[in-house]
Amino acid sequence: MLSRTASDLYWMSRYLERAENLARMLDVSYSLSLMPQDGRGDGLHELAMPLLITGTLDDYRERHGERLLHFFALEAANPASIYSCLGAARASAHAVRGRITADMWENINATWLDIRGIAEQGLNRYGMSRFCEWIKERSHLFRGATYGTIMRNDAFRFIRLGTFIERADNTLRLLDARYEMAGDQADAASDGTAHAYYQWSALLRALSSFEAYTEIYRDAPGARHVAALLLLRADVPRSLRACTEEINQILASLPGTNGRQAQRLAAEMDARLRYTGINEILDGGLHAWLTEFIPRVRELGNAIHSSYLEVI
Repeated sequence: MLSRTASDLYWMSRYLERAENLARMLDVSYSLSLMPQDGRGDGLHELAMPLLITGTLDDYRERHGERLLHFFALEAANPASIYSCLGAARASAHAVRGRITADMWENINATWLDIRGIAEQGLNRYGMSRFCEWIKERSHLFRGATYGTIMRNDAFRFIRLGTFIERADNTLRLLDARYEMAGDQADAASDGTAHAYYQWSALLRALSSFEAYTEIYRDAPGARHVAALLLLRADVPRSLRACTEEINQILASLPGTNGRQAQRLAAEMDARLRYTGINEILDGGLHAWLTEFIPRVRELGNAIHSSYLEVI
C-alpha cells in the first residue's frame, strides 16, 4: 500500500475517533458543570477540562471568552473542535474513496453535511446533550459499517491502528485530567460525597466503562479502582491495556520490515502493562505515571508515521 493512502486511512480513523472522544468529554463536562460545585465557582472549572486536555486554553481565552461549548463543538477556526475533526476525516476519506466501501463513505460524508447544518442552526437551538449523542451515534455507525463491509486487508489494519492510537491517548489524558481536577479527594477510594461519586462516575461513563466497573467492583468509584480498570484491564474496550494489545497485534500483522521500531515500542508498552500492578503505579504517583506514559504513546505514533506513513 502507498504511504499516502495508508496515511489518509490512518488519519481518517484518528480524526473520527477524536471527534467521538471530544463529544464524550464535552457531554460529561457539561453535565458536571450543572451540578453544585462545593463553593468552587459556577461550574466553569468542569467545562475547562477539554481545554486543559487539548492544550487550547490560551487560544480559547483570546478568541471566545465564555463560548466554550461552541468553541469545542462547532468552531471552524479551532483545529481541535469536533467540526474541524469531522472535516479533516471527510477530506481524508475523500482522498481514499476507492479504498473504503460505499457504506463507509456515505456515512462519513452524510455526517459532514449534517454537522454543517447544525453549525448554521447553533448549539442553543440543537442542544448540547443531543449533539454529543448524535456524534457518538454517527461514530458507532461508521465503526459498524467498517466492520461489516471492508475487507480484512492493510486498509482495514491502518484504519484500526489509527483508532486505537487515538483512543489510548484519550484514555490517558482523560484519566489524568480527572485525577488532577479531583484534587485532595483523588487518592481516597471514595470520600463519601455525592460530588466525588459523580466525578469518577462521569469519567467512567465518558469511556463507556461504568457498567464494567459496577460488574467488577462493589465500592463507589475512586482513583485506585478506576485507574486499575482504565489502565490495566484488557477486557475493557477503551482501557489503555486493550488499546495497546490491539496496536501490538496490528503492527505485528503488517508485512515488511520497515516497522520494526514501531513494533518494538508497541511490544514494550504491551508487556509493561501486562506485568504492571496498580500498587506499582500508585506508589510512584498516578499523575507522574500518566504524564510519563503519554509521551510513550506519542513516540509510538511518531514511529508509525516514520515507518509507514511518511511520503517520500
